[in-house]
Amino acid sequence: MTTAPQVPAAKKVPVTRVHHGDEVVDHYEWLREKEDPEVIAFLEAQNALTEADTAELADLRTAIYGEIKARTQETDMSVPSRRGRYWYYARTVEGKQYPLRCRAPIAGEDDWDPPTVSGDDPLPGEQVLLDSNLDAEGTDFYSLGAFSVTDDGDLLAYSVDVKGDERYTLRFKDLRTGEMLAETVENTAPGATWSHDGRHIFYLTVDDAWRPDTVWRHDLGAGTDDVKVFHEPDERFWVGIGGTRSDKYLMIGLGSKITSEVHVLSADDPTGEFRVVWPRRDGVEYDVEHAVIGGEDRFLITHNENAENFELLDAPADDPTDTRVLVPHSDEMRIEGVDAFADQLVLSYRRGATPRISIADIRDASSATEVSFEEVTFDEPLSTTGLAGNPEWAAPRLRIGYSSFIEPSEVIDLDVRTGERILLKRQVVLGEYDAGDYEQRREWVTAADGTQIPLSIVSRKDVSRPAPTLLYGYGSYEASMDPGFSIARLSLLDRGVVFVIAHVRGGGEMGRHWYENGKTLTKKNTFTDFVDAAQHLVDTGATTPSQLVGEGGSAGGLLIGAVANLAPELFSGILAVVPFVDPLTSILDPSLPLTVIEWDEWGNPLENAEVYEYMKSYSPYENVAAVAYPSILAITSLNDTRVMYTEAAKWVARLQDTTTSDNPILLKTEMSAGHGGVSGRYKQWEEVAFEHAWVLRQTRAI
Repeated sequence: MTTAPQVPAAKKVPVTRVHHGDEVVDHYEWLREKEDPEVIAFLEAQNALTEADTAELADLRTAIYGEIKARTQETDMSVPSRRGRYWYYARTVEGKQYPLRCRAPIAGEDDWDPPTVSGDDPLPGEQVLLDSNLDAEGTDFYSLGAFSVTDDGDLLAYSVDVKGDERYTLRFKDLRTGEMLAETVENTAPGATWSHDGRHIFYLTVDDAWRPDTVWRHDLGAGTDDVKVFHEPDERFWVGIGGTRSDKYLMIGLGSKITSEVHVLSADDPTGEFRVVWPRRDGVEYDVEHAVIGGEDRFLITHNENAENFELLDAPADDPTDTRVLVPHSDEMRIEGVDAFADQLVLSYRRGATPRISIADIRDASSATEVSFEEVTFDEPLSTTGLAGNPEWAAPRLRIGYSSFIEPSEVIDLDVRTGERILLKRQVVLGEYDAGDYEQRREWVTAADGTQIPLSIVSRKDVSRPAPTLLYGYGSYEASMDPGFSIARLSLLDRGVVFVIAHVRGGGEMGRHWYENGKTLTKKNTFTDFVDAAQHLVDTGATTPSQLVGEGGSAGGLLIGAVANLAPELFSGILAVVPFVDPLTSILDPSLPLTVIEWDEWGNPLENAEVYEYMKSYSPYENVAAVAYPSILAITSLNDTRVMYTEAAKWVARLQDTTTSDNPILLKTEMSAGHGGVSGRYKQWEEVAFEHAWVLRQTRAI
């Protein structure tokens, strides 16, 4: 007879922390020692407990995995995008974990109609640039960090991470011969950008806190040391590099949470000096895009100086201080950026918690003052519209993507001049899927302070109320949870689960003010908004506490961890994925990865006693109490460098020791993965099936 494993009793080793006169004793900080065999033993014991507790769900997991697989066209192909002399695309093959990245030659210079996507046969003349299935052989984890082809199409640079720690090895391939070049670059950050000459490649490295801080130039084949092009010493700033779609400029972008700066260099002069567009000013964020209007090189600058929701400026490329307003600030519209093409500009923004785009035809414009934008609309109001793969500057049509919660995603070519829309591909859902069987709607919840909080609600039309419900939230970094279709979600919906997103403050759905009122010293609005959303669902009879599960991941894990302390009685289950649940300990330690750059988001508790007290008052780990917690499942990864496994491990240890209920508190640690979890689509489906089966049990849907 097999005995079920007992809850691992984590030892207590008191570690004292003193800040601003406040003394805190932390008994589980020892779990931070990743190399300690006792720590690994604790995590493995927790995995055994989770496996035993969820063993009864094995058949359900198998069924859900089978449903995802059966609905997915496993052998498939993305819509080819033209770049230079080739159509570039990705193919998936049934039974293989990773896509194949391929290209095929264009028929001629005027060939702008992408080849038909069949999903079964390679295109004529296909060349496989990278088969990640072969590249990943012998590894438990595989992540692609860069994939960049030279302008002439002759060389490929790509980088891989085989541990999950986001340290990549940059490799080079001669696409003319198919041979791998001998030289590599170790320990890079994701991304790589070629110069025009196809000889120099720019890449990033990170500091000890995993912050991309340095841009390097590698002279391929020269045998010389790489050149440090730029270094950012301020630990608040994250560095990135890329090129404009026009291929005319290389751009280095620096960004903290509240301040940015852009440096530009002609792509024809890769060994030259970058120049600053606007010197950084604290609290001013801006982005730069290159456009050609009326035959002149222009910089389009999206910024927030005295414009909370941002405005769009136009300026000569050689004098970016000589600005004119192209799209003014609006309280009703949050401008998110602009993209430039030879013949059109595309403005991306959100209004009414919905992402939208508008297009300006600039073919006949002699100056920016003649530019006017027209919104692209669809019949379904609860949807997402945005740019799809558009690498080519001179493309005569614009490629856009469209999706909703219940409609499979679409890729569309839009003729800007005529308005004609050409459907290139609709996501295939195998089986008997009918969008008419489902519904999506928007509801508004009145928060305690009177603020109206939007909810997105998705379900089958025939669901009966009160219904099993999964309530999801994020609410940080101005990130928006926009409508999107999910094949995996159908396994929940078809079993009667209602899926709800609470668009809480701290996100960006309702504009910049929505973000500002859910960060630093207003962060608690994020948590109370979610509680108010849950209470609304219960009060209106949509669900009951015994049928309600709350979910959040990463910074959303902070949300759901805080909610577990604020209103444990409202939930049957709490699903926390790579959760940021020990924020005060992390943000107090500048030596930990990514801490300093987070101070603009959460505040600096090291220097500010008010911030310290405020963070301590909501930190999930700090506020674990002797109350009846619902069932909790925390999922983390041993090699995560963004939210360390320690956060979930400490939180679960304290919950298990403190809860007054018999509801299981579970921890599942992926022992060879990073922040994004396991790699490979079949492994990811298995993980989704594991989570969904647990949700179905906790919502009483089974």
